[in-house]
Amino acid sequence: MTKPEIAPLHDDVTFHGPLSEERAARLIRGLELDGKHVVDIGCGWAEFLLRALEAAPTATGTGVDRNEADIAYAQANAEKRGLADRVSLQVADVQEWQLGRLADVVIINGASQVFGGDPVQHTANALAAARELLAPQGKLLLGECFWEREPTAEQLEAMPVPRDQCRSLADLVDFAQEHGYRFLAVEQANQDEWDVFENGHALAWERWLRANPDSPHADDIREKADRQRGWRLRGWRGVMGLAYLTLQAP
Repeated sequence: MTKPEIAPLHDDVTFHGPLSEERAARLIRGLELDGKHVVDIGCGWAEFLLRALEAAPTATGTGVDRNEADIAYAQANAEKRGLADRVSLQVADVQEWQLGRLADVVIINGASQVFGGDPVQHTANALAAARELLAPQGKLLLGECFWEREPTAEQLEAMPVPRDQCRSLADLVDFAQEHGYRFLAVEQANQDEWDVFENGHALAWERWLRANPDSPHADDIREKADRQRGWRLRGWRGVMGLAYLTLQAP
């Protein structure tokens, strides 16, 4: 049976995560990218990376993601925006990928899972992998989940996130410092940013269901959409936050 064609996420959201344009611009300024090489791991369609390069005309970048369609979209976008000569966009599994040089800045934004392993180890794996990529005193922008408040047993039951996968915000910062980083700054996604992203995440499925009510795939797509809604509204909404940590390697 042919797989249904669902519109890509970039049709409905700007960034691959809960991030406003204003916050994105501020985070980019804080990275001080002029003359630097920046690597975005799990970059998706690389909108954040491309904006970083637009903001720093002497910077260069590398974006890596396993999603071929997202990288193809990012490449076309880079060419359209006159950035193709300053960015390398690569389809790769980062567990098997090598940069071939040290980076001045590494971005891992909501993508610590790409390094594999048990979910409880994802943050540790991301911090360790970034250390291997970074030049001395390079910067890491880590977008990582944390518990805004302690989840109840019912909320944990309703979402696919183990309790020990996330920490409090203070514990997350301490954990980064235990891995040798120095803390420079932190911001967190607000509820509006989360809602805009989650609404966009759900929209393509609902649009497809309206257009294809009699499809043999309809029950499967409806189940996926309903499951995601349950994770969000009965699980992590208002409980799990996303922190943007700016860290410096030794």
